[in-house]
Amino acid sequence: MDTTTSVKNRKLTFDDSVIKKIAGTVASDIEGILSMNGGFLSDIADRFRSDTNPTKGIGAEVGERQVALDMEATLEYGADAQQIFDQLCDQIHTSLKQMTGLELVELNLNVIDIMSKREWANHTKEGKEETKDRVS
Repeated sequence: MDTTTSVKNRKLTFDDSVIKKIAGTVASDIEGILSMNGGFLSDIADRFRSDTNPTKGIGAEVGERQVALDMEATLEYGADAQQIFDQLCDQIHTSLKQMTGLELVELNLNVIDIMSKREWANHTKEGKEETKDRVS
């Protein structure tokens, strides 16, 4: 007996934080994105955290079937921003569809800074940790 068709009223929903975490995880794997950036309060909260927050710099509007995202990022100096953006859109769209069944209908990326990898490593906690991991 197929129990999935016998339930007449069914609803699968996702908290905004789940969608933001998927988007942030995808973004962290894209070459040329040095970091996702949050506002002032996000930066203060990170000082008290030992791990990196994958939802930092990401806003999500989640409907029953669609998702819209606003993201802020620091990109690597010299990287092709359009290529990074296209890759980000494609990979987030694929990941959201595969994991949640939701359709990404809008993605806005605001590049708030560009830095060399060395500059980023010297100015950020996460950059220093990544540099330390590469050297160790």
